[in-house]
Amino acid sequence: MQLLYSTLTAVFEKVLPVSGLFSGKMKQFVKGRKTVFQTLQTTLSPTDKTIWFHCASLGEYEQGLPVMEAIKEKYPQYKLVVTFFSPSGYENKKNSSLGDINVYLPLDTKSNVKKFLNLVKPEMVFFVKYEFWPNYLLELNRRKIPTYLISGLFRNNQLFFKPLGSWMRKVLKTFTHIFVQDEKSKRLLETISIQQVIVSGDTRYDRVSKQIEENNNLDFIESFKTESLCIVAGSTWPEDEEILVDYINQSPENVKFIIAPHNLKNEQIKALENSILKKTVRFTEKDRKNLNDFDVFILDSIGHLKKVYSYADIAYVGGGMGSTGLHNILEAATFGVPIVIGKNYKIFPEAIALQSRAGLFSVANKEEIKVIFDKLIINKSFREKTGMINGHYVQNNTGATQTIVNEILSSKL
Repeated sequence: MQLLYSTLTAVFEKVLPVSGLFSGKMKQFVKGRKTVFQTLQTTLSPTDKTIWFHCASLGEYEQGLPVMEAIKEKYPQYKLVVTFFSPSGYENKKNSSLGDINVYLPLDTKSNVKKFLNLVKPEMVFFVKYEFWPNYLLELNRRKIPTYLISGLFRNNQLFFKPLGSWMRKVLKTFTHIFVQDEKSKRLLETISIQQVIVSGDTRYDRVSKQIEENNNLDFIESFKTESLCIVAGSTWPEDEEILVDYINQSPENVKFIIAPHNLKNEQIKALENSILKKTVRFTEKDRKNLNDFDVFILDSIGHLKKVYSYADIAYVGGGMGSTGLHNILEAATFGVPIVIGKNYKIFPEAIALQSRAGLFSVANKEEIKVIFDKLIINKSFREKTGMINGHYVQNNTGATQTIVNEILSSKL
């Protein structure tokens, strides 16, 4: 199976450029990888010491950031090399990452792996959550480079736990330590004789808890919200927007809405605007408008949502109405606001936990979202109590970063 995987990956690399002709995202995926080795050659010197972090996308970067910060503080003489698999991660963070060098991860062919490692020469490596690249991991193990998985989350439907997954089980054994989010993941790994496992928790809690300490003031949101109750809908997809818009169009006069769509294509933003009957303004129009005159603010920009959640009285977090995957509810929860999500959330332990504590509510249709929004709007005591549950939950689950760093420091570079 390992040989078949390597062969198919090499073939995929050869035919990949063709896919760029049909998809803008794939074009970025292909184009971005063309200059990786050149970038590494020109930015790294033979005397540089490096630590490598790999993140699939933007969410994994945010998840790994607390550990990056801690490692950077402890080992300031090392350069951080941060790699991304997807364009949504790299394009968002190429100029603002904590990394000293930010590049796409070359595809997992044996030749790419050797060339990449020969250039980077990492003395320590971190993969975040779900990233398991067999050729990279096997070669790192062969070179005896300490390699860690952080915030890992395992489910019994993954290949590792299937009869055909024996070759991937060997890959898991190459990690020096696997830091997992929960006891269930540890028990699953123990069933396949993976023993180098530590339950650390999820580093996202550490990341979002720090957001409260930052300056979250946004003048344009204050001008828009004024004294109104505000519902913030973050990272929404069309399936989410369908039920949200129905509620917005019949909502009380004293309620304002901020919508941050996941997809910022102009035609989709325009379709969203056209479906809303109330007065709507975009972020890109904010300097030309009196924001207080509008009922709905569409955040057609990147980088503000985490701060915008601090203005929410109620939050709706998108992704759960369709099959794309629920977005990060903890970014809203840390500010102590009640959260509403769609119907598909069963693989997200933090959503299950908050629902069981009555700080989060799942809805499946327009009727259900109306019931819970109306209750949260009308009943201030209920709204504040449910929000407090979420804020306390985040604070009670911090500490994963310290657990990870303590273990790393016990085997100093």
